[in-house]
Amino acid sequence: MNRSTLPIWSLLLALSALWLLADTLLPAPFTYFSFRAAFVQYTGTIGMGLMSAAMLLAARPRWLVRPLGGLGPLYRLHKWLGIVGMGFAILHWWWAQGTKWMVGWGWLSRPAKGPPSGETLPLLAQWLRGQRGLAESVGEWAFYAAVLLTVLALIRSIPARWFRKTHHWLAVAYLVLVYHTLVLVKPGYWSQPVGWVLAALLVAGTASAVLLLAGRAGRARALPAGSRALTA
Repeated sequence: MNRSTLPIWSLLLALSALWLLADTLLPAPFTYFSFRAAFVQYTGTIGMGLMSAAMLLAARPRWLVRPLGGLGPLYRLHKWLGIVGMGFAILHWWWAQGTKWMVGWGWLSRPAKGPPSGETLPLLAQWLRGQRGLAESVGEWAFYAAVLLTVLALIRSIPARWFRKTHHWLAVAYLVLVYHTLVLVKPGYWSQPVGWVLAALLVAGTASAVLLLAGRAGRARALPAGSRALTA
């Protein structure tokens, strides 16, 4: 395990362990839909955690440059965090959206919903529940945009000005995905360590995305000759 992959594996394993303290991939009773509900939460948590770390590195924070060995290793770590995070996002999308398609095609039968619980939810919980449809819709389109922009950013022949634009639009897509995450993540996570870590990563990623959009990311540090954040 080299210096470039160690932080990725460390973050991936840490987030997975914290998630398993809060939830399980072996729900009882174990059915396709009960596993799907858990796996969608798991992949969403890991994907957004890794992409938030990638967004943080995109801002080239001074306090991380030296520990990571300079700008070159920082760019490589940024690239692979983004790629692995996008891989989890694709898994998340397929289990969320693909299941809906299979139900529509008649391949799966959705279990019947139970009667309303009658429980009175706090105002914030009521608002979040009312946002679910919008969060799912905009999150899906932000995901498609993020996949396209990531692919474009990985094309070495793309002109530098368009490369920079992909990162600006990726920051916008990321902010939409933060909203998607805040609304759709299981509420119980926020009172447990996995929620605290995820919240910290989302705050760091959001601040970095705002800096990127404002043109203030890494202002004091010029890019090394020939370096490109997602292709270094």
